[in-house]
Amino acid sequence: MGNYQGYQKYKDSGVVWLGDIPEHWEQKRFKFSVNLINNKIEAENSNLSYMGLEHIESWTGKKIEDKNASSEGIGSHFLPNDVLFGKLRPYLAKVYLSDIEGLASTEALVLRCKNNIFPKFLKYYILSRDFINIVDSSTFGAKMPRASWDFIGNLFFIFPPLNEQQKIAQFLDYKTKQIDELIKKKETLIEKLDEKRTAIISHAVTKGLDSSVPIKDSGVEWLGDIPEHWEVIKVKHLTKILRGKFTHRPRNDPRFYDGQHPFIQTGDVANANKFIMEYTQTLNENGYAVSKEFPSGTLVMTIAANIGDMAILNFNACFPDSIVGFLPSKMTDIFFLYHLFSSMKKQFLSTAVLNTQLNLNVERISNIFTVIPPLKEQLQITDFLNKEMQKLDLQKAKIKEAIELLKEYRTSLITNAVTGKIDVSQIAVP
Repeated sequence: MGNYQGYQKYKDSGVVWLGDIPEHWEQKRFKFSVNLINNKIEAENSNLSYMGLEHIESWTGKKIEDKNASSEGIGSHFLPNDVLFGKLRPYLAKVYLSDIEGLASTEALVLRCKNNIFPKFLKYYILSRDFINIVDSSTFGAKMPRASWDFIGNLFFIFPPLNEQQKIAQFLDYKTKQIDELIKKKETLIEKLDEKRTAIISHAVTKGLDSSVPIKDSGVEWLGDIPEHWEVIKVKHLTKILRGKFTHRPRNDPRFYDGQHPFIQTGDVANANKFIMEYTQTLNENGYAVSKEFPSGTLVMTIAANIGDMAILNFNACFPDSIVGFLPSKMTDIFFLYHLFSSMKKQFLSTAVLNTQLNLNVERISNIFTVIPPLKEQLQITDFLNKEMQKLDLQKAKIKEAIELLKEYRTSLITNAVTGKIDVSQIAVP
C-alpha cells in the first residue's frame, strides 16, 4: 500500500479472513484480550454524560456533539479508555474511545482492554474493514440487524507487543488527522459551491440576467430593486395552491397502505434532486379514498417540520397535509417557479407558526409577495440556471468523489496497519 513496507516475516494465522500475520504478533480470541462490561445504570438516577449511537460518527471514531443528549432509560456505564462499539447495524462502524465516564446506549458494547492491549489500538482494530465485515456477516434480525458478543468474543484478535500497538496507534492518529483535514477542506469547498449556487439562483430570479435594464423599487423589503418591467405579485396569483388531503391520524395506520397509488412524504421531497423520481410508500383504495391525487409535473413543497423543501413530481401521486402542490398558470414556467420558490425559503419560514413544530398553511403562502418576469424571460432564466447548475453539479460531484477516495484510503490505511499488512511501527511521526 503506497510506499509502506510489510514485515520481514509472516506466519499463517489459520483463519481465512485474517490470512498471514506478522510472525511475532499474538493471536487470541477477543474474550481473552477484552472484557465486556455489563454494568447497567438507570439514567434518571445519574448525572453522567450520555453517548448514543447517533453521537458517534461512522468509520471515524469521532464524537458528534449534542448538548441535548440524554437518556430516559437504562444505560451502560463506561469509564475513560473503554471502547464503545455499536452492535446495532455494525456495518455503520460506530466505534468510540471514551475519554470520560458516562452512560452509553444499550445498543453499544462497552469493551475494556486487558493489560496487554492498548485501548487506542483496539479502537482502530475495530474500525478496520476486515473486522466490520466479519461482524456484519454474523448479524441477526432483518430490519434491525445486531451483532452479538457471543460471536465477537470468539473471533480471533491479532496484536503486536504493547509498545508496538502504541506506535501503530500514534502513526494512525497522525495520518488520519492529515486525511481528515483534507476532507474538511474539500467539504468547505462544497459549502462554498452551495453558497454560490444559492446566490446565482437568487440573483437570476429576482434581478434578471441583464444588468443594464431600468430598475424600480419593488416595495417589498426582501426583494429590493427589481427590473422595471417585472411585476410584484402575491403567490396566489401565480399559481394554484392545493394542500395534500391525507389527514388521517395516526399517519401510519396500516389500513390505508400497501396498494397501487404512490404516496409522497416529506422525506421524499427533501431527498429529491429537483425531481421526485421514486417513492417509498403507497396507498390502497381505502387510503386513496381519503386522499387526493396530484398530476405529474406538480411542484411540491413541504410545509411542516422542514419547511420549504421543493421538488417536481415525475409521476401522479398523493401526499399528506404536510405538503402542498403548486399548479402554475400558463404564463408561469414550472421550472422558473421551482427556482424562485427555492430561493424564497427564508420568506416561507418567516410566516410559519410554531405549535409542536413549525407549520405553514396555504393562506400564509398565498399572501407572500414575490416577483415575476414575462414568460419569455422566465424561460431564458431557466435555461441559464440549468447550464450554471450543471457546471456547479459537476464540480461538486468531482469533490465528493475525491472525498470518498480519501475516506476509502483512510479505512484501508487503518485496516492494513492493524492487521500487519504494513509495518508502520518504525515510522517517526511529529
